[in-house]
Amino acid sequence: MLSIRPASDSDEAQLIVLISNVFAEYPGCVMDVDGEIPELRRIASYFSEHSGEFWVAERGDQVVGCIGYSPATDPTGIELKKLYVDKNARVGGLGSQLLEHVERAAEQRGARFIDLWSDTRFHTAHGFYEKRGYKNTGTTRELHDKSDTVEFYFVKTLPA
Repeated sequence: MLSIRPASDSDEAQLIVLISNVFAEYPGCVMDVDGEIPELRRIASYFSEHSGEFWVAERGDQVVGCIGYSPATDPTGIELKKLYVDKNARVGGLGSQLLEHVERAAEQRGARFIDLWSDTRFHTAHGFYEKRGYKNTGTTRELHDKSDTVEFYFVKTLPA
């Protein structure tokens, strides 16, 4: 049975495994928790401290997906963060269910838009976002990280 719940800091180990497995699907993606994404060590506390929320999807006692958000640079919107779904859990709409949590939070906060950054290598994710109304703006940024990440900027305008 699949359930989605607010994340806790104790989800650390399973989140690291989940995201490491997703990164391993893409040549050149390097997982450096302590150097580049230390928030995974205390995910619930981190998002709470940054005025956001974070959820995990579980099948049994195994974390198979996650998503979060925090305020966008422009305070009238929110930024989607860390949507990852285990390769074996990608059928059946789990990604959409997770995305709905962020979209509901945006609505409750009165946000005018949701934005996100996605690695240029994550082609499947780009199609997923575009089908759900997110537009690739063509803007990119380089993270200068161990993965030599370049990301596309996506945005979805929300109804007023």
